[in-house]
Amino acid sequence: MSTIRIGQIDYTNVWPIFYHFRPEQTLSPVELVPAVPSTLNKAMKEGNIDMGPISAFAYGVSSKDYVLFPDLSVSAYGAVNSILLFLNKPLIEALEGTIALTTSSATSINLFKIIAKKRYGAQPNYIPMDPQLDRMMENADAALLIGDHAIRAYWDNEQHGRYQVLDLGQMWQEWTGHWMTFAVWAVRKQALVSHPSDIGRIVEAFEQSKQKSIHSPDPLIQTAVQRVGGTEQFWRHYFANLNYDFGPRQQQGLQLYFKYAYELGLIDHHVQLDIWSENKVG
Repeated sequence: MSTIRIGQIDYTNVWPIFYHFRPEQTLSPVELVPAVPSTLNKAMKEGNIDMGPISAFAYGVSSKDYVLFPDLSVSAYGAVNSILLFLNKPLIEALEGTIALTTSSATSINLFKIIAKKRYGAQPNYIPMDPQLDRMMENADAALLIGDHAIRAYWDNEQHGRYQVLDLGQMWQEWTGHWMTFAVWAVRKQALVSHPSDIGRIVEAFEQSKQKSIHSPDPLIQTAVQRVGGTEQFWRHYFANLNYDFGPRQQQGLQLYFKYAYELGLIDHHVQLDIWSENKVG
């Protein structure tokens, strides 16, 4: 029997779903493949990984090849605390200049482009840069960081107070009134055909890990303090503020994101969300 290759991202925002996940407990031929998000997105698209978390935008680009799991995502209704825009001038002025964009996340980059164009009618000059805030700000009026890079830059800015900080999740929610989903759990349709019963057990194991992390967050919080830094209070708030479901409210917000992405030419087709169920094969 062929092995089911599951992509694994080591960003703190996905930890709750992976923290208690044990491949051997699925009784399925599973291999975890560590990867950064951009590598995982590419490997999923090329069929070298069968399932796992991918950026919401990556799903949109290749939606015809994937099915989404209904109860797994990284979403927020408001502030997400790790997708942050750092500004050295007021937002409206910055939108008339240059914005440095992290190379780490297509979802967040395009979320910012949607907000800039649709909400403010702005088309700033965008430059892709590695996620190093001070170097980014030498070349731009604002910089977008995500994930642990954003968190550490936020901590540093709290000490030095050099930049104004805006949260993209909060900007989206205040503008649209909707949830924003940043990562989804996807499976390639071919893997559903090859491993229908295994996929069900794997989804159940991820869901159990998620629920255990939500109901008993202390081990997760301690690990974050030890590995990343910061305080227990920060991480307790951070994990509690994120949402790991993917129900109707999250799906509605993501559908709006894809609608705007299509209207702005960021995606070349209308995206429909194809949601997995127990009896879905292919």
